[in-house]
Amino acid sequence: MAGNVVAIVGRPNVGKSTLFNKLTGSRLSIVDDTPGVTRDRIYGDCEWLNRHFMLVDTGGIEPKSDDIILSQMKRQAQLAIDSAEVIVLVTDVRSGVVATDKEVAAMLQKSGKPVILCVNKCDSVGEPPLEYYEFYNLGLGDPIAVSSVHGHGTGDLLDEILKYLPEEEEVENDDEYIKVAVIGKPNVGKSSLVNAVLGEDRMIVSNIAGTTRDATDSIVENSHGKFIFIDTAGLRRKSKVYDQIEKYSVIRARMAVERAQVCVIMIDATEGFTEQDSKVAGIAHELGKGCIIAVNKWDAIEKTGKTMDEFRKKLMIDFSFMNYAPIIFISAKEKIRIDRLFELIKFVDTQNAMRISTGRLNELLADATARVQPPSDKGRRLKIFYMTQASTRPPTFVCFVNRADLFHYSYQRYIDNQIREVFGLEGTPTKMIIRERESNKT
Repeated sequence: MAGNVVAIVGRPNVGKSTLFNKLTGSRLSIVDDTPGVTRDRIYGDCEWLNRHFMLVDTGGIEPKSDDIILSQMKRQAQLAIDSAEVIVLVTDVRSGVVATDKEVAAMLQKSGKPVILCVNKCDSVGEPPLEYYEFYNLGLGDPIAVSSVHGHGTGDLLDEILKYLPEEEEVENDDEYIKVAVIGKPNVGKSSLVNAVLGEDRMIVSNIAGTTRDATDSIVENSHGKFIFIDTAGLRRKSKVYDQIEKYSVIRARMAVERAQVCVIMIDATEGFTEQDSKVAGIAHELGKGCIIAVNKWDAIEKTGKTMDEFRKKLMIDFSFMNYAPIIFISAKEKIRIDRLFELIKFVDTQNAMRISTGRLNELLADATARVQPPSDKGRRLKIFYMTQASTRPPTFVCFVNRADLFHYSYQRYIDNQIREVFGLEGTPTKMIIRERESNKT
């Protein structure tokens, strides 16, 4: 798991995205399709010498005119400062040192963060061009000559990055604890919920260093059980949420989700559902975590007898891609339904780790296929020979069939619904893998 963040910053057209792709081994534009969720990735896992970290590309600055380029660059650099353990400033040897390079270098120096100066587009093998030495004037130490296109110098750059990354810390004997990520867009009350949890029937509470710079994991033991709450607070703006800020909040959410077993997806009741809520929830869905949708600030809503039901029905439409997730209405400020939230966390964690025997699965399969015949095409009918569970977190089922192309998505959904109806699996996504027996094609 990538536990530390390394941000790539620099002005436009210096090769940030190309360097990002070279270091992560990814394509230039990466888009993931999750049902109901579309999001662009500007981050990727990077591995070097058996060490892992998350690399963030801060590209995408398109100033409309020259007079705003400095303000755009400063905002971009500040976001990198706030989010990263190490910052890589990328410059262009062909254009030399320009005014914006100097401004950003000075800003990064004041941050106190480790800053590595990367001089890109040194494409020739051997000694770097004379223009390379000009970059010593930025006051960031020895520049590292790199060709993001050909890969020259990237090993030296990665070696330098690792010098500044702390070793990831693990919680001792944390298998007894349920790891809970509290995720959501800025200002929905994530920290307020964690604070409410810490004050709820507290027996043992301690803080341990988390894998993000500005967050701590809170260990809680109370009458409900043992939990580690991962707060993803850090980027909070009361003003308009800019695109880059939203992107960083998604990055932090993903880092928390990767470490968690259960995700509490917080929605602001006063604002309702937003696209950012869908993006954050899509991360938990994609990574197969147990999910709970918590509608916070419910105390601030004027209610009638139907308000909660109407709100719930709308959320079920908005979150149609994860209709398995239970919805709870809470107030972190007033500590409303915090006990019920603990109960749901334990329940959803159990569901996410559920294992069903092969015998019981095939009894269900026989009944389901007798009730609704498998689809056919041109006289060939789908045959599902048997089904077994391959793994948990999320529950993953393998179906052995005669022809995989006949196992349409709609019929897969039917089988999945039948499994949920009989065995529950509330609060967890499931995964279905289709295996074809070639010798049994008909």
